[in-house]
Amino acid sequence: MAVQVQQKRTALTGNYAVAEAVKLADVDVIAAYPITPQTTIVEKLAEYVADGIIDAEYIPVESEHSAISACLGASLAGARTFTATASQGLALMHEILFITSVLRAPVVMAIANRSLSAPLSIWNDHSDSMAERDTGWIQIWAANAQEVFDSVLQAYRIAEDRDVLLPVMVNLDGYILSHTVEPVLVPEKKLVEEYLPPKPLWNRLSVKTAYTLGVVGPPEYYFEMKYQAIDAIERSRSKIKEADEVYGEMFGRSYGVMEHHFMDDAEVALIAMGSVAETAYTAIKRWRERGAKVGFVRIRVFRPFPAEELRDLLKGLKVIGILDRATSPGSLGGPAFAEVSTIFVNERQRPLVKNYIAGLGGRDVPFSGFDYMIQRLLEAAEKEEVDVLCEYVGLRE
Repeated sequence: MAVQVQQKRTALTGNYAVAEAVKLADVDVIAAYPITPQTTIVEKLAEYVADGIIDAEYIPVESEHSAISACLGASLAGARTFTATASQGLALMHEILFITSVLRAPVVMAIANRSLSAPLSIWNDHSDSMAERDTGWIQIWAANAQEVFDSVLQAYRIAEDRDVLLPVMVNLDGYILSHTVEPVLVPEKKLVEEYLPPKPLWNRLSVKTAYTLGVVGPPEYYFEMKYQAIDAIERSRSKIKEADEVYGEMFGRSYGVMEHHFMDDAEVALIAMGSVAETAYTAIKRWRERGAKVGFVRIRVFRPFPAEELRDLLKGLKVIGILDRATSPGSLGGPAFAEVSTIFVNERQRPLVKNYIAGLGGRDVPFSGFDYMIQRLLEAAEKEEVDVLCEYVGLRE
């Protein structure tokens, strides 16, 4: 997309790309508690505030539970807010995540994805954010530092839209993206100001308008209160697409709710999320060069789940493989597998599905791992059956 805008090419880690986007978004309140591997995000933001580069309140709280609580209150008061966390820190926020979405507070949070204990791990997988997939937050998953930067800015436009007013978490794989330096195009602040909604937020608390928040919801009202947030995340689907399309028009980069390659004549396809998608794409490209009819799909927006778009893309395939970097113990497979498996539930003609769980606790998923997955998908297509529904790739015996 050829768009002529003034953008500076800058070498940034994924974490610093987040901080740069938050700076350009002109936030009012930042509340955070340090946790590996997101700490350098809020360290850089604290530096910006201390140096007067950002005119914002920085609240150094005593825990992640307090960080999200402070952001919730500030957001309801009309402030543009930001926080960041990972792993156990996100788990500690758990109860307030539900409250933030139902109170319709458009908080933006970056998650430098990290494995959940136990055993203690500081390395990357997707177990932290996947454990929060039902809290009512919109979830965006980035594949590189440029997309991290762009997604944070898009998140504010989506979250603060009057028809949405929901919190958004932007996910970037810990270390793989958070600490790796990549070239990032950073636009001028005045262009970002044109893209983002005006401040303060329209739904801010005011002494001129009396209303109550955080009330008890007896059975006569709870259902309807909860449904308002459910309805909002459904209505966010069009706003997510709109935010991405406008961003593309203004800055020359757009991503959609998913990315796909080689799907025109594919008989099988592999689905992945996050930074591992770039390795998966390269592996599949090599198979295509050898004549294999295999396609690739990267899910970018996991909540709301793009079921309709995926159904249209995947119909007609023989076999679909879904790579999960998180588990759902006691289920048939991982969380992404469960979502994809349901999209053809009422279809008479539907592809076979197969789950791969790999890369837990930061374990590498090399080309040989993807070669194994692709080979197994092609074998299933030839036999027209899946012998093992869920396989753990790279697990030592």
